[in-house]
Amino acid sequence: MDYHILREFADSWAMLLIFALFIGVVAWAFRPGSRKTHEDTANIPFRHDDKPASPFDDPAATQDRQG
Repeated sequence: MDYHILREFADSWAMLLIFALFIGVVAWAFRPGSRKTHEDTANIPFRHDDKPASPFDDPAATQDRQG
């Protein structure tokens, strides 16, 4: 009997709750004030474009050479 009650809930109200959550997340991601945050995040790989990375700057590479 519990299975049928939970199944009815999942088919109706839970689906509506999950859809409302999805719409909320999409609205939050595309809100007008988030443009600067998204642009800043998108430009992370290009922050130090004036100087190429050196293999000696990587701590993991230094540890590999030390043994």
